[in-house]
Amino acid sequence: MSTTAPNAKPRRTRKNHWIPVVAGFLRKDGRILIGQRPENNTLAGQWEFPGGKVELGESPEEALARELREELGIEATVGELKLACTHTYGDVGIMILFFEILFWKGEPKAKHHMMLEWIYPEELRDRQIPEANRKILDRIEKAIGVQWPKSSSSRKG
Repeated sequence: MSTTAPNAKPRRTRKNHWIPVVAGFLRKDGRILIGQRPENNTLAGQWEFPGGKVELGESPEEALARELREELGIEATVGELKLACTHTYGDVGIMILFFEILFWKGEPKAKHHMMLEWIYPEELRDRQIPEANRKILDRIEKAIGVQWPKSSSSRKG
């Protein structure tokens, strides 16, 4: 077991930088909504769940409702927290909180994303998604209720 002397300098001179992020699971007819990140953003072209950064003074639920209004043009009712995880991109850490979206008013429009798609949850495995989501895909599938193996009759509609 290692101990640090009281006057010892820490190994790092920089503190880690953490960004709190929220994302929503919107469901319709057995599908979930994903958006393709814009070309001028980091992770351009990758598919993600709608959401964004929590601003100072906001609760995660308030942040997600605001982000869905800004990104999709909808008024959403944010439900329970379904999943929380962390990921590191270089020297920046993100904490992602995934929430169930219970209801929304309006039809989601791609105001931020290049395009939106309603997909079956198991189709996420075939999409280019951020590493933060890829590494916890099993947990995401469990949170949104994917049950394996999936029978082909459940995909009709």
